[in-house]
Amino acid sequence: MSTAERQAHWDVVYATRAEDEVSWYEPFPETSLELVARTGVPKHAAIIDIGGGLSRLADRLAANGYSDLTRLDISSEAIGRSAKRQGPGSPIEGIMADVTTWRPERRYDVWHDRAVLHFLIEEADRARYRANLLAALRPGGQAVISTFAPSGPERCSGLAVRRYGGRELASFLGGEFAQLESFEFDHRAPAGGTQRFHVGRFGLLH
Repeated sequence: MSTAERQAHWDVVYATRAEDEVSWYEPFPETSLELVARTGVPKHAAIIDIGGGLSRLADRLAANGYSDLTRLDISSEAIGRSAKRQGPGSPIEGIMADVTTWRPERRYDVWHDRAVLHFLIEEADRARYRANLLAALRPGGQAVISTFAPSGPERCSGLAVRRYGGRELASFLGGEFAQLESFEFDHRAPAGGTQRFHVGRFGLLH
């Protein structure tokens, strides 16, 4: 799937569905907030939320005192809608970009991705994702990446996904990263039912 096709797909999703009508909606992103807290970074650390969409993670982090936040999403619709709910002086920067073709202009202390990687099923896209992760993350920084677990859904929003367990995710990231924690959890979708996720937290060694 090309960048233009991906952008068109997600613009339609965000233009036609309310915030709480998408399966990944969380009124309070508890797991992600806990994982960011466990990175131990200070409140002035640079944190980027990959595929942030309309997620409330950046908003909650700002409310908790974090002052350097970036939300990246391929959908202009999502970036526009999330920007409208931010007040003046918000510490959240919005970037509309495809993570596989984006060129980071700075380094971050924390890379958070709750559900982008599992949509990248082509090897070239996975390789570009990893290259941009390495380019964007500061040495010693941490990556928090959630995907559908091996027992999770095979499709989401009409698209096929690639599922990961702890070993698969660690293997994909490679020897530059040390795995700090790995676990599975259930996300309850707004329409009912649960989706099994795996999340890994990794430290960039060099």
